[in-house]
Amino acid sequence: MALLLVLWACALLAVLLGGYAAVVHTEAVLARHQLAQTRAHYAAEAGLMRALRGLHDTRAKQRWIGDGRLYTMSYDGAEVRIRAVDESGKVDLNSASPEVLQGLFRAAGAAPDAAQALAMRVVEWRSPSAFDGTAGDAAGYATAGRHYRPRHGSFASVEELQMVLGMTPALYRSLAPHITLWSGQASPDPNVATSLALAAIPGMTAERAREIQAARRRNAADPELTVGSGVTHSVRSQATLADGTQAVLRATVRWRAGSAAAQPYAVLRWQEGNEE
Repeated sequence: MALLLVLWACALLAVLLGGYAAVVHTEAVLARHQLAQTRAHYAAEAGLMRALRGLHDTRAKQRWIGDGRLYTMSYDGAEVRIRAVDESGKVDLNSASPEVLQGLFRAAGAAPDAAQALAMRVVEWRSPSAFDGTAGDAAGYATAGRHYRPRHGSFASVEELQMVLGMTPALYRSLAPHITLWSGQASPDPNVATSLALAAIPGMTAERAREIQAARRRNAADPELTVGSGVTHSVRSQATLADGTQAVLRATVRWRAGSAAAQPYAVLRWQEGNEE
């Protein structure tokens, strides 16, 4: 009996030790994963800071160009891939003219009548009241089963465009890279406009668009020849460690050097992760 009790005690102890070892191993794996994620995250933040420095470098030859081109750097054993896009080259949902909005929707594939109706609904959504000369369509939202009405105020986020009556998921996915809230312009800057935004500019012809794009390609290699450099950019920074761990930061940042503010920039939008 004594021998059996000792054997059972040893077996129980072995089970307990095995369980403890498994817990310790799991915690060690989680700790290594967390450490890797933290390193990748801060490497991505370093890429964002490098983009801010490059986009506003006082040395013209060293200045980065905010046209979506790829820049790379190494930081703490991570490879960092950075892209920046000038927000003045996008269509501003709160400032764009109805003609620009209609042109954007048509360029994204909407039929002419649907593009015109959608442009009017965007204007209605952002307008302070329904008595500003736009054709109000609040009743249409209820008919369509929506449990809300137009905001009658500025868009609070780019994603809010999905709530406008007539906007489809497929159309929004096409538009998302080309719209903004932070340019403050009625029409995109053709010198830095994205493809759809360029096509949305009133009076823009296919021939004129080709000429602009050709000139931009000719000047792409020399920052001194690049026309247009706004103060607000969307930056995507992706850091990858040697073991494959990744971190992605996406931020819209406005440069305000020379102002009374202590910090030379303001973060307008911040997102983490791979989802756009």
